[in-house]
Amino acid sequence: MMKLHVSTSRRSDDHERRYDGLYRRSGHAPFFGYVACDEIPSVIWDSGQNPDGWKDFVELAKSTGAAFLTMHSWALDHDELERMSQQLAEGDFRSEDDLEESRWLKAYIGKTGFVQLGWAYQGCVFVYEAGTEWYERYQQLRELADDSGGFMIDEPDQDE
Repeated sequence: MMKLHVSTSRRSDDHERRYDGLYRRSGHAPFFGYVACDEIPSVIWDSGQNPDGWKDFVELAKSTGAAFLTMHSWALDHDELERMSQQLAEGDFRSEDDLEESRWLKAYIGKTGFVQLGWAYQGCVFVYEAGTEWYERYQQLRELADDSGGFMIDEPDQDE
C-alpha cells in the first residue's frame, strides 16, 4: 500500500465525512466498493505530502466526465481487534511490545483508518488511497497474528 499523509488523530472518521461531502458537491454518485489494484489496470495517485490531495483527485475525475467514484473505507472493529489480540497472545512468537500495541489500538475502535477513492477512465482505474499511521501498524500486527501459531496449508489450485 502506498503511504500517504492522513491525520493520525482519533478523529480520522472526519475524513470519511469530508470525502462524502465532496461527492455530493462534485455531482458524482458514490459507488461503495474496493478497487483491487493488483488485479486490474490501475494508477495510484501520488499526493506527495499534500493531505488535501484527494480534492485534486476528485476534481480531475470530474474534468474527465467520470459518472461515479468508488469509495471504500475501513474502520477498526472491536471484535476484530479482540480476535487479533488473542491470536498475538497465543502465538508462537509472542511479543509483549506487540501485545501492548494491540491494547493501544483500542483507542481507535470505530475510527476510520483507511480510505480509497477511485474512478475509471479509458480502461484504467485511477485510485487514491490514504491510511493513518495506526492503520499501518494494525496491518503489521494483523500479519503477525495471522502468521503466528500455525502453518499454512497449501490448497490445490483450481486448475488442478
